[in-house]
Amino acid sequence: MNPSSSSPDAKLAPEADSSVLQIWGGHPLRGHVRISGAKNSALVIMAGALLCSGDCRIRNVPLLADVERMAQVLSALGLRLTRQGDILDINASEITTSKAPYELVTQLRASFFAIGSILARLGVAQMPLPGGCAIGARPVDLHVRGLQAMGAEVQIEHGICNAYVPGSNKRLKGAKIYLDTPSVGATETLMMAATLADGETIIENAAREPEVVDLANFCNAMGAKIQGAGSSTITIVGVPKLHSVDYSIIPDRIETGTFLVAGAITRSELTLSPVQPDHLIPVIAKLREIGVTIIEEAPDCLRVLPADTLRATDIETLPHPGFPTDMQAPFMALLTLAEGDSLINESVFENRLRHASELNRLGADIRVKGNAAFVRGVSMLSGAPVLGTDLRASAALVLAGLAAEGQTTIQGLHHLDRGYDRLDMKLQQLGARILRVGEVPANAEVTSSASTSPSPIST
Repeated sequence: MNPSSSSPDAKLAPEADSSVLQIWGGHPLRGHVRISGAKNSALVIMAGALLCSGDCRIRNVPLLADVERMAQVLSALGLRLTRQGDILDINASEITTSKAPYELVTQLRASFFAIGSILARLGVAQMPLPGGCAIGARPVDLHVRGLQAMGAEVQIEHGICNAYVPGSNKRLKGAKIYLDTPSVGATETLMMAATLADGETIIENAAREPEVVDLANFCNAMGAKIQGAGSSTITIVGVPKLHSVDYSIIPDRIETGTFLVAGAITRSELTLSPVQPDHLIPVIAKLREIGVTIIEEAPDCLRVLPADTLRATDIETLPHPGFPTDMQAPFMALLTLAEGDSLINESVFENRLRHASELNRLGADIRVKGNAAFVRGVSMLSGAPVLGTDLRASAALVLAGLAAEGQTTIQGLHHLDRGYDRLDMKLQQLGARILRVGEVPANAEVTSSASTSPSPIST
């Protein structure tokens, strides 16, 4: 597929997705899982490549529909991209337009974050307001106010964010910025914008997620001067330009957590690598509280062992280093089979409990009130037709289907393919009875040096 096309590939459009997953539950898993690169790092680092006027080689890039969409956005801006396996080469020597395509950005929230890079490079940017999973309001006002503090003029008209830097040199100015909430997107957008700004920028109440640190490390490898990433205060001293880099993305902590829950919910023994356990401290702590044994086999390898009994627990989602909102749905699936009553409080997004009703179709006992879910453990789940309502909800339904008796059929796979690198194929390799019926997903293509088929991303 050529990402320079002005319209998204048909396989990426939700209305074109007619495939379903059929899962025959009750079968234990066994073996090793190779964890892919972090989705949320890959997307923002691809946006960060706009800052470099040369070549960037990014390794450990997952094969995802969202990565494909971001590649299309960058190509539409004039960048040249080629991919071989999990290696993505990006050349941003020429940015031919400052206007990102509406039909792509509205499908992928992370593409909006490129506004900081484009503005830093060109002094002008036109970015449609973002889309993505419908899990609640995620406004861009923090991004806008931060860019304005750095000297940009910003107006939002007809769904387009128009920004430019007044003056002859078109360079943003360093500023002290306080974020009302520790927004990951705003932190990343402003950090990228500040790398090429005149002077020093300080971001207070910054997001502390590992993906923010990964972006900072990527930018520093290109010659940026960023300190404090991973803490609540990040300091960036602007530099005139950035240089080429060869950089490898961190493992995906949410995919890691999902497979840990897969082992727990199917009472199976699995090993996972490469992983970074320090990115999963709250997830591992909760699994152990539930009764699951997690062993650190090596600094980059975890083993999950089956538990005799799953115990109820309470969970509240919080910004990092708290319990991640992206693991809330998978844990809800697990807690449906725990002994006792669990309380899950979703404090990050206000519309992220819609999977509860789908889990109830499988026999779970979940009551939702506001942003809280009350989960009473049941002895078993039973297969049924269900619908994935967002990315992590779809993963939760896959996990529940693996544990349920009988057949579960999951629709809405375009959500799943946005953020999991061939999840069904990896589960098949572990012994799961899982089958995709219908259209081949956009992230199913695997290229090799012996293949004559085109890479999913090519110029």
